[in-house]
Amino acid sequence: MNNFGTSEPAVVVIGAGQAGLSAAYHLARTGLEPDRDFVVLDHAPRPGGAWQFRWPSLTYGKVHGMHALPGMELTGADGSRPSSEVIGAYFDAYERRFGLRVHRPVDVGAVREGEGEGGRLLVESSEGTYATRALINATGTWDRPFWPRYAGQETFRGRQLHTAGYPGPAEFAGLRVVVVGGGASGTQHLMEIAEVAAETYWVTRRPPVFREGSFGEEEGRAAVAMVEERVRLGLPPQSVVSVTGLPLNDAVRRAREQGVLDRLPMFERITPDGVAWADGRTVEADVILWATGFRAAVDHLAPLKLREPGGGIRVENTQAVRDPRVHLVGYGPSASTIGANRAGRAAARAVSRLLETVPA
Repeated sequence: MNNFGTSEPAVVVIGAGQAGLSAAYHLARTGLEPDRDFVVLDHAPRPGGAWQFRWPSLTYGKVHGMHALPGMELTGADGSRPSSEVIGAYFDAYERRFGLRVHRPVDVGAVREGEGEGGRLLVESSEGTYATRALINATGTWDRPFWPRYAGQETFRGRQLHTAGYPGPAEFAGLRVVVVGGGASGTQHLMEIAEVAAETYWVTRRPPVFREGSFGEEEGRAAVAMVEERVRLGLPPQSVVSVTGLPLNDAVRRAREQGVLDRLPMFERITPDGVAWADGRTVEADVILWATGFRAAVDHLAPLKLREPGGGIRVENTQAVRDPRVHLVGYGPSASTIGANRAGRAAARAVSRLLETVPA
């Protein structure tokens, strides 16, 4: 078929988090019609992107740096409500206001090169195959939690879970908990759990860096530039947060004074009853919580062979260097709410130019 229909849209957007909705909004502003000229596919059961999976104790008032989606502010939110509810409702209202008609739940298994001279990509999904002229990938990282591997891990008799499945502090009452990871999530979990647990231990690969003072535009640009350079070199991206350090707010100061944030170096192995270091030290634990971050969820793009020898996808602005029809948003330097907005706009504009210059 040469016309754009439900099976041959001009553009497919995969993911309806901040970056995907921003891209969809800007595609519509270029004159493309949702569900005719472009489709948005999302595997999540409801609006909200990764926010809908956040733990209940992360209230909206605790969220730092939530940037509004383009064209519609989030106003009047109750800071005491779970962020998953507040932001989920906001995303839902946003989709309805701009008529974005997100298809969900839809799983994308693979994106492949189409046959023939049409230059289309085949997006194989649980609701069928889409043949598209351009792809905006906005799948984020939430679906790919990173679990490090250590000797003896399979022998541990307690519970192991990742921050992606963190249920809130109540389930750790009276338990001995090892929290692994020096990022923002690890410290937030640790400070909550310490209030109810029998004992807590904080283990990180590197000594944490606490950031004094405000984090302004200059610091933000420098942090983004560090992540952007890795992406430009084709290396797996680091999160922006990983290069900014941990903000030293009042809660963190109290936790440091109380000894909650006394850090231990990385252990050597896991035992049936806890963890052990090379120097012979051991700690008994009931739970190991891996707050060890996430990796980009881009396995469905593997058939396109976009990865560089360094393991990442080399991206210029939002465009995959190995295939100009593919744009990645919410990837690397745009993996923040404000960065995702900008990347969505940039990708939509670049795709619009592509559609104007390349015959259908």
